[in-house]
Amino acid sequence: MALRSRKIYGDECFEKWEFVSSGGFGQVFKARQKDLGIDVAIKIPHDGNSSSMILRDEAKYMDMASFKFVVRLYAMYQGCPPGKGPFTQHQGIVMEFMEGGSVQSLQEYLRGPPRWPLVFRLSHEVAQGMNFIHKENLMHQDLKPSNVLLNDYLNAKIADFGLSRVSASTSNSNKEKTGAIGGSYKYMPPEALESASYEPVRSFDVYSYGILLWTIATGKDPYPLGNYDRVASSIPLGHRPCCKGIEQMKVDGLKELILLMKRCWDGSPNKRPTFIQCLDDTEKMLSMHSTRIHGAVGQVKRLMSPNSKTSNTSGATNVSLQTAEESTNDSVDFGRITETGRSFSQVCASTKTMSIKDKATFVDRNQVKLIKDVSEVMAIAEALGDMVHRETLSKIGRQDTTSHDKMRELYHGSLRSGGDKVKAAFYDALKAQHPHLVERLGG
Repeated sequence: MALRSRKIYGDECFEKWEFVSSGGFGQVFKARQKDLGIDVAIKIPHDGNSSSMILRDEAKYMDMASFKFVVRLYAMYQGCPPGKGPFTQHQGIVMEFMEGGSVQSLQEYLRGPPRWPLVFRLSHEVAQGMNFIHKENLMHQDLKPSNVLLNDYLNAKIADFGLSRVSASTSNSNKEKTGAIGGSYKYMPPEALESASYEPVRSFDVYSYGILLWTIATGKDPYPLGNYDRVASSIPLGHRPCCKGIEQMKVDGLKELILLMKRCWDGSPNKRPTFIQCLDDTEKMLSMHSTRIHGAVGQVKRLMSPNSKTSNTSGATNVSLQTAEESTNDSVDFGRITETGRSFSQVCASTKTMSIKDKATFVDRNQVKLIKDVSEVMAIAEALGDMVHRETLSKIGRQDTTSHDKMRELYHGSLRSGGDKVKAAFYDALKAQHPHLVERLGG
């Protein structure tokens, strides 16, 4: 069978284009594939043909990792997508459209974790997907909530192979040379943060999985507002997300889940389990909740229904689906403090509700003043994560540029191309770092 990464679809194959999201690498659209009669996702990089090699590599790795719990590749795309100009050809990846969003978007919607049966199923399905990826001599290197996508029944599938690499050795050796180190720093192991010459091995992904398990179980960022320097200096010293709150909960299988996440994020790569070993544990945990999966999924889908009276709207706050006595406010101490010295809870105490459009309008209206007055530009860019283009983040991180120049770069790069959603996210990060400035400007 021909590799899907060598098949190319043009504009004539698609209709009903819809913009879905924008990240550091590019934009994602939803479109109807006419011949297949299904909706697909099309990922298109911001910088066009200069990313073609990365795009082809990602498609090749998706081909190699074709599996039930990995997002499926259909073909490559070449054409003129909406908003890119009628005469400029762009390349992209055509892949399975995941109706349920991602683990990250689900938790943002719920304002916390889902019911425990779904927590255990997500944990098991991610382990299944990662085990297959490793068995195909691949490494993912960027396992995090936004890269675990969900279908309509909230089953998990692993996505975004832009940082993946082929293991150089298929023997029993632990040495697997790859290329440059990738990944999101909050999910990177201590050995990767300590050494500039570190060459990732499979245990890199296992560590990321351990942090991901904590995030799935708590619905929280492992190090809220902890910037790169704080995380990079603390993780090699043994700091990890706090488990005290969830350790006190009485949930079948939770004790075993906590033990597994701690084994996965062990400071010694050789002590971390393989994914096939993880599967032995996650399968047993899931079996304790298998009869309650359908009800847990149904409850989440009812809440997410547009007709639901409890459906989340901009600025609304939902109670976590886990019971009140099971909820937790765990976090690592150094992550609770912003660059301004104010606690995260203090920063978020305002009861004023603004829509995405309102936030975007605020950012546009106050562009000149924000460029002049914002000083914590890097902290804001880090909070935006994948929404900031990699090239923009590199320029912002330079020591020889002023905060004015960094803000101009952020405005002319990610904020201009990302649309209202990115501007709204910028507003939230700005409010966390400069609450008095936002208040003074009428936010």
